[in-house]
Amino acid sequence: MSVSIRLKRTGARNAACFRVVAADSRSPRDGRFIETLGWYDPRRVDDKFSLKMDRIEHWISEGGIPSATVKSLIKQAKKAAVA
Repeated sequence: MSVSIRLKRTGARNAACFRVVAADSRSPRDGRFIETLGWYDPRRVDDKFSLKMDRIEHWISEGGIPSATVKSLIKQAKKAAVA
């Protein structure tokens, strides 16, 4: 089983919110997932996302592959943690 760390879309039409999840790479975007790792809300101004970095690092160490958007969120979270 190949694990991908990606976004799952939630929210209403034209008001999307996303959950960061670890899922089997064969599952559909909004389908079955293994674990919720955080959330991302692009409409918010100040606090746009929250991630469980310890669990994300666990899944990456197990061979999980983050999507491009999740890589960007991880990079922003690490930058915010340092500052």
